[in-house]
Amino acid sequence: MTITDPYLSLSARTGRFSFGAPRAISLHQDGTRLLLLRSSGPEDRFDRLHLLDLATGEEREAADPAALAPGRTGATADLPPVERRLRERSRLTAAGIGTYAATPDLAVAVFALDGRLFRTETATGGTTEIPTAGPAFDPRPNATGELVAYVADDALYVSSAAVPGRQRLSPDDGARWGVAEFAAAEELGRHRGHWWRPDGTAVLAARVDESAVPPRHFADPAHPELAPEQFAYPQAGGPNADVRLWVLGLDGTRVELDWDTAAFPYLCAAEWDGDHELLLTVADRLQQNVLLLSADPATGATTELSRTTDAFWVDDLPGTPARLADGRLLTVHDTPEARGLALDGKPLDTSGLQIRRVVGRLRGKLLCETGEGDPFDQHVHLVDPDGGAPERLSEGPGVHSALAAGDTLLLTSADPDGVRREARTPHGATALTDLSAPLPYRVEPQLARVTERALPSAVVYPRGHVPGRRLPVLLDVYGGPGYQAVANEPRRWQVKQWWADQGFAVVTVDNGGTPFVSPAFTRTIFRGMSQVALDDQVDALRALGAAHPDLDLGRVGVRGWSYGGYFAAAAVLRRPDVFHAACAGAPPTDFRLYDTAYTERYLDLPQQNPDGYARDCLLGDAPSLSRPLLLIHGLADDNVHPSHTLLLSQALTRAGRPHSLLALPGVTHMTPGGVNEQLAQAELAFLRASLG
Repeated sequence: MTITDPYLSLSARTGRFSFGAPRAISLHQDGTRLLLLRSSGPEDRFDRLHLLDLATGEEREAADPAALAPGRTGATADLPPVERRLRERSRLTAAGIGTYAATPDLAVAVFALDGRLFRTETATGGTTEIPTAGPAFDPRPNATGELVAYVADDALYVSSAAVPGRQRLSPDDGARWGVAEFAAAEELGRHRGHWWRPDGTAVLAARVDESAVPPRHFADPAHPELAPEQFAYPQAGGPNADVRLWVLGLDGTRVELDWDTAAFPYLCAAEWDGDHELLLTVADRLQQNVLLLSADPATGATTELSRTTDAFWVDDLPGTPARLADGRLLTVHDTPEARGLALDGKPLDTSGLQIRRVVGRLRGKLLCETGEGDPFDQHVHLVDPDGGAPERLSEGPGVHSALAAGDTLLLTSADPDGVRREARTPHGATALTDLSAPLPYRVEPQLARVTERALPSAVVYPRGHVPGRRLPVLLDVYGGPGYQAVANEPRRWQVKQWWADQGFAVVTVDNGGTPFVSPAFTRTIFRGMSQVALDDQVDALRALGAAHPDLDLGRVGVRGWSYGGYFAAAAVLRRPDVFHAACAGAPPTDFRLYDTAYTERYLDLPQQNPDGYARDCLLGDAPSLSRPLLLIHGLADDNVHPSHTLLLSQALTRAGRPHSLLALPGVTHMTPGGVNEQLAQAELAFLRASLG
């Protein structure tokens, strides 16, 4: 499908306005310089490595993938399968240098290009290729940069920058070594599986045994001559990967870390705390108990340092649990009204704030990303571990985020005027160069809290809308746990303004179960998700219709992707009195077929909550369809398998209910490379025809 619309064409060419923007920023341990990835302009998708000196403001290119691997197309098909899946797990669409790892002083960085391993001296830009045992994945240097650990064909190797050859650290035992399993990478926020000891004499490595996990198969119907791909997918109620940690010495020694993996199967985080201690974060299967463990790398023995428990689930708060330099233990402290922090079990003074992330330390205090008041904005605060009042470092509405090292604060501020990144040091401030395309629209959504539950909501009208002209409503929705849709961040409103300009009043609502309002708000979906989302969205639509008389609630379309696609399908199946047409993209129509770590966190095990799973399954609703429904799914989607949509389509067909199905060969869950914009054209035509 050709993209003919000017906005959609621009969005596709610029990677949804991300190409040319700095990303993957790493600060030197003392905060004097930083590394970042950025392409050469708004229509260049190949990211290069850059070094920025914050004292002088001088920036130089450290590594150019076009020079190192001429002729690269940037196609994901050229990548090793394990790297393709990691990019999918981390939602990475840029080409060129996708990820890198650097020494603490940023003197050396290593990265992989199409499975080839490169090492760069960042000060000079001198880059050499290191021979590998096979297609290299997730290379990481030791502290001096002389050695590089990497994964090839599920084995962990170490190579030297100076001496030819390689050393295999992991045994040949049929397991996968040095990688993050699906549950960790997709749902637990852990994308790596090996960590260097600070002195460079050993590597902590994950051993992943997936022999009990059933495989998922992905066939390309456009190429029936090719065998299907497959990988282990942990399905709700079924077995997970067996994950253990081993300390693999370069001298050949091997020590397994000993914790109760049967009771705490999820490894959420791991790190070295000096040469003689490891810190691990582990969780039980339902994620109602999270432990911080200390481990002895010489013996493998572990000791419990802290335990966080919750009757619902322990919601992840990045940066916790942790041990501070003075030995005190930092944990999350939730009340029904707010997310807070505790040190050694004593709550800190974070009144008025919702802690969203603990970034690190700055000037002896905890650097945190927070909510303050309404959840539309995110700010940056310093929280005093010794009891002083929090200090806000960000200004004005918007979504502000931070990094810190030494005395340097890197503040990113996104508001209706755009995105700015500024490194603040004791000697001054340096703005980071951004070469991305300017956002075409300055969007100021009409934000409000509606209904007695104070649901965050937004309405976007067409530019130049004349009051009194009634508009069909488009509910552009996500509605699932883990993602906030209504926020003062400019990029997310660009496509909503485009939809509005096509003649809709675009409505977005965060229903119960979504994050950053309060713990009680998030936990309303426990053991049953669909009804809470439907009730909240319907109530919000009615409240907004009363406040905005130009919203024509007799013509309501709904569109969404992933959980949003699930909601869109549920909306027309279960509430045709409110919703008149739906575009459902990549919907998980039966959560019994979705993954363990996500689904069981909210719904418990299927064996323990069969009624909850049955209520949230859409397949039995097929005979009730009376509204136009467009189902969309990429046939290479390894997150929400295309079987979810095909099973619903099959049920609709058997029930004699007409519907539309758009299957996309070779397309993954992320819909990269302009597919998203092509789909917008198809959805627009469908909704116009369906709503009049």
